[in-house]
Amino acid sequence: MALSTRILSTLEHHGDAMSKRDISRVLGLAGKEKTGLKEALRMLENNGKIERQDKRKYALTGRLPNVFVAQFYDRDLDGELLARPASWDKETPPPTIILAPGEGSGGRDAAIGIGERALIRVKHDGEGYIARIIKKLPQDQTTDQRLIGVARKIGNGVQITLTTRKAKKPLILRPLDAEKVEDGDLVIVAQTRERKRGLELVKLVERIGDVNAPRAASLIALTEHGIPQGFSDAEVEQAETAKPVTLGKRTDLRDLDLITIDPDDARDFDDAVHARPDTDPKNPDGWVVTVAIADVAAYVPGGSPLDRGARKRGNSVYLPDQVVPMLPERLSNDLCSLRPHEDRACMVVQMTFDAQGHKRNHTFLRALMRSSARLSYSQAQAAIDGKPDETAAPVLKSVLKPLWAAYGALKIARAKRNPLEIESTERKIRVNAQGQIASITKQERFDAHRLIEEFMVAANVCAAETLEQKHVPLIYRVHDASSAEKLHALSDFLRTIDMKWAKGERATTKRFNTLIQKSRDGKYAEVINEMVLRSQMQAIYDTRNIGHFGLNLTHYAHFTSPIRRYADLTVHRALIRACGLGSDGATDAEQSQLKSIAEEITAAERRAMAAERDAAGRYIASYLSEHVGTSFSARISGVTRFGLFLRLAEAGADGFVPIRQLGNEYFIHDEKAHALVGRDTGGRYTLGQTVTAELMEAVPLTGGLLFEMLTVPTPGPRPGKSAHRRDSSHGNSHNGKRGKSNKHHRRRRS
Repeated sequence: MALSTRILSTLEHHGDAMSKRDISRVLGLAGKEKTGLKEALRMLENNGKIERQDKRKYALTGRLPNVFVAQFYDRDLDGELLARPASWDKETPPPTIILAPGEGSGGRDAAIGIGERALIRVKHDGEGYIARIIKKLPQDQTTDQRLIGVARKIGNGVQITLTTRKAKKPLILRPLDAEKVEDGDLVIVAQTRERKRGLELVKLVERIGDVNAPRAASLIALTEHGIPQGFSDAEVEQAETAKPVTLGKRTDLRDLDLITIDPDDARDFDDAVHARPDTDPKNPDGWVVTVAIADVAAYVPGGSPLDRGARKRGNSVYLPDQVVPMLPERLSNDLCSLRPHEDRACMVVQMTFDAQGHKRNHTFLRALMRSSARLSYSQAQAAIDGKPDETAAPVLKSVLKPLWAAYGALKIARAKRNPLEIESTERKIRVNAQGQIASITKQERFDAHRLIEEFMVAANVCAAETLEQKHVPLIYRVHDASSAEKLHALSDFLRTIDMKWAKGERATTKRFNTLIQKSRDGKYAEVINEMVLRSQMQAIYDTRNIGHFGLNLTHYAHFTSPIRRYADLTVHRALIRACGLGSDGATDAEQSQLKSIAEEITAAERRAMAAERDAAGRYIASYLSEHVGTSFSARISGVTRFGLFLRLAEAGADGFVPIRQLGNEYFIHDEKAHALVGRDTGGRYTLGQTVTAELMEAVPLTGGLLFEMLTVPTPGPRPGKSAHRRDSSHGNSHNGKRGKSNKHHRRRRS
């Protein structure tokens, strides 16, 4: 075999970059072959077969090392988390890296979110890279790795069972700390270099609670994702000593019948609405809509302890059993909350619309208001539907009916704008005082929800437009259009269910909506909605305005929820400065930091979403742990080479069917069809398919749910011989059942 061929084979097998000395040693070169190694390496490098890494080492061109730091940046249409090297200085795009299922703790890749980093180990399978997490890296990259687990007394020692699903075995607490914990303690531990009888020991960092406590699931999720909890003494003092804002130079709107409409369990009311017919004869059948938002900036000056704490938290976090607020309750549930029949400071935008819902003008002002009523969505809807209760009845004619009439005009403009209309089912998990799920209910969606959303969208547009017109920097809420790769994957899937999507045609919200409408009454309605959702990019905060694709808007900023989102607070301060509404507007220092603030609060939003998902997953796993062995109706929500992800029809919980639980047949992953296909029979499991599965395992500590498939595969054509050859070239399957992908190339490129 030629020396160059042997070199390539060695680099392929080794994975990591190798020095010339390492290559010579592995190949056992001597004499003339050793002398010719330098020339062989030079020729391979000139031919583009290999490349240098760290100047003195060689690797196959484009091949990644086995272990490196990666950043997770997106999900593909099957929901698999995608990564790329954190450092990449080559002109060519990095290869695709997919996180292996089950690598995240508490749920489907939940420990790692988009925008986060981890040290990973990758394996090349001939088509792309599969990653496994070695450890998640903290944001500042300076602290030791902290692990969360449950302490269990065993003999004379303490065993730590980690809360992450990727943990292979328990750890041992060093003897020095053994007496500091009790059985069942939730603890944070850190790795050490100490060993005992060959086992690695960990040290105690902190006791954080009891695994049997009612809120343990949420506590684990908050700690895992680094969600700041509690407030500093300076924050508490600033909040507790705050005085209610008086009228002063504000506009007095206390006689205007503003009302709040929120979820039934809401405690912080940060927006109120009112509508009346426009009396301007030049605007027949037009409307004047007033949106009043809690004036948080009046209580949280820039640079103050409260401001620094709110920026660190980024947003409130909503868990099944609690809310972790961005601001202390003295503000979030009291002074800033637009509670009924109490004077409250507010930032107001008054908007005039014509009969077709087009905005004619708007103006911002600071005011003092007094809410006439606090209604839930269901109360408001029932009143409009002819069944007002004692709270809604007094404001039905004077407030609710004009609001609905104005909304009727705005709906006309919305229909012409054609924003993305994805239909999804949200579920509400209610937890009792004992930390057990009391109910999981599907959330009804009323016109009352849509009305408030449409008014808030209009107010957010006004905020962005005003700040642009006044040339004041701001943080936008932006949403990029779908990438070509995601659209190609969507097109490939639609072809498998006899629906068309032209790859070359530009994607618009109208095209997506048409697709959703065509499938609305069919058996694929739910999966098509989900596939359209997965084909979207994630919205972020940015100082650059690229518009909001999903809303089909060119100017958009978050303004309407400053109690629970720091982004909105920055926009409030910018408006105060731009419109000359006070001396407490945005400072030069704050505006110079907007880019970094946007990055911070985007990351904070991601970690909050991950914590919310993990906490819900652990509660559901605890609830379902009493139903192991029960059969459930589910839908296949993701197809990977490792198995199938399921979503339970009633609970909405996500679980996993390992490929070894699909029977004795060898299954091949057909990525374009989003299916696992039996090599011998052609029987297949496809994305969106309704199935029955038996719950094998539910682990409350991690939130993991494992199922065994009971539904037999749907008949289909056997895969071609080329798929067999590609499949067998990857090596042995797991227990003779595990199939490999028949893809030629990974579709994703960063």
